[in-house]
Amino acid sequence: MDWSAEQRALAQKYKSLDDIPEKEHKYKCHTCHLIVDEKPCPNCSETHLEVMCPLDHCHCNHEIISGIDYCPLCGKPVCPECGSHDVTQISRVTGYLQDVSGWNAGKQQELKDRKRYSIA
Repeated sequence: MDWSAEQRALAQKYKSLDDIPEKEHKYKCHTCHLIVDEKPCPNCSETHLEVMCPLDHCHCNHEIISGIDYCPLCGKPVCPECGSHDVTQISRVTGYLQDVSGWNAGKQQELKDRKRYSIA
C-alpha cells in the first residue's frame, strides 16, 4: 500500500489507536454503516461503535483482491489498492474457506508473516 504523506505522518504521530485523544475519535457504526463523531450513533442510537483508525478510507469498491496489506497504525488488514480497513480476510485451511478474524493472535501474526511469491 502506498500511504500518502499525511497518512504516514498520522502513523508516526500515533503509535496505536489508544494514543488518539478521545476528542479526535471517529466511530464506525456497523448498524447503519455511518461514520460518526460521537457515541451513541446519532442516526440509530447504537452504543457499540468501533473506534475508527484515522488511516481508514472506509469505502472499498473492490469485491475480491488476491493480496492483503496491514495498517501500520492499528495492524488490521487493509485493501492494498485503496487502503480501506473494511475488508474481510479469508484463508483456505484444509480445503475450507474461513474468516481469519476469529483466529487467535498468534495464528493471525503467523498469517501476517507469510511471504507471497509469484512464479512470473
